[in-house]
Amino acid sequence: MKKILSIMIAIILVVFSVVGCSKKTNEVVKKDVLSKTQDEIIESAKGSTVSFYGYGGDEVMNKWFDKNVIPQMKEKYDITVKRVGMDIDSILNQLITEKQVKNADGTIDVVWINGENFKNAKENDLLLGAFTKKLENFEKYVDTKSDDITVDFGTNTSEMEAPWGKSQFTILKNNKNVNESIKSADELKKIIKKYPGKFTYPALPDFTGSAFVRNIIYDVVGYENIKNLPEDEAKVKEAIKPAIDYLNEIKPYLWNKGTTYPSTLSQLDNMYSDNEVYFTMTYAPSSVSKRIESGEFNKETKTIKFDKGNLGNTHFLTIPNTSPNPDGAIVLINYLLGLEAQSSKSNINNWGDASIIDISKLNNDDKKMFDNSIVIENSVPELKAGLVPIIEKIWTEEVLESAK
Repeated sequence: MKKILSIMIAIILVVFSVVGCSKKTNEVVKKDVLSKTQDEIIESAKGSTVSFYGYGGDEVMNKWFDKNVIPQMKEKYDITVKRVGMDIDSILNQLITEKQVKNADGTIDVVWINGENFKNAKENDLLLGAFTKKLENFEKYVDTKSDDITVDFGTNTSEMEAPWGKSQFTILKNNKNVNESIKSADELKKIIKKYPGKFTYPALPDFTGSAFVRNIIYDVVGYENIKNLPEDEAKVKEAIKPAIDYLNEIKPYLWNKGTTYPSTLSQLDNMYSDNEVYFTMTYAPSSVSKRIESGEFNKETKTIKFDKGNLGNTHFLTIPNTSPNPDGAIVLINYLLGLEAQSSKSNINNWGDASIIDISKLNNDDKKMFDNSIVIENSVPELKAGLVPIIEKIWTEEVLESAK
């Protein structure tokens, strides 16, 4: 009996040893993808399956991805792409679980991500590593030195995520009512005073209302003067005081004399549609043309672009270090950064998500591919995520609750 038990223990130890060696080998193989040439990566990925995980609640995006990306990847690279809709919290929890059980063979190859979620993934060592230099289209078509490419909500991307699309905050105006040019916060202030009661913004912490306040801070104080602020309320309050003074100065000229604010962007949009106010705002400029076409917004709706830039953010793609197919993941991401995919994605008749392509890098023929596309220019990066709630608290105390 003891002999049989000894044999069983020996077998178990051998099995665990083999499994451990196998996992270490797999990890080496996955890191080895970063030393391959692109041709080697493409060849290795042939006939494989790549899983793409990301937010699945945007049906316009889902339709575009399924009808364009999936068949093209199969036709061009013989790669089967499986799109899995999942919220980012669940994705990160799954990656953490796989890491904790030391599961070198995970289930996720590509993750749609940005902001605080990327920061958490990076700090928890959930990512493959610096892979963007393996993307031919990244080097060829993207402004790789731009702040909105190298910094993600205050976190250095460190080549561990590749840009996929952009969003930008913008103020919208009814040009029939307000045909003056507005290119700065100072010019906006003059217009607000000229048309009292016709401008307002959603009360913070509404996402878009908060973006408006940050955009004013950028224009009045300067992005360079606040981008490296510590997450210290007293220091933030001191730094943004000129912008808080600005917001208090325009307050009496706002809708309802600034005594109340719309609670949501939807409420502000409805007020704009009813011509109760002459302005609204959005962090999704791609949606404006469709809302004009539907009649929700006046056909004279125009965007306001500040000379110093408008607040913007980039959404990215990354590869987990537990990806079972990092070669296929790199091929997919490289395709998604190419002219064909980017022009199709950004076309207002398709998804309409703004492109990350640097148009200045294109020849005239290639530029024509983006004639019907949303193109974001002169974008200023978002602040560190930790500064946002501090600014919102200061606004609540110094503007909303102010007697001015």
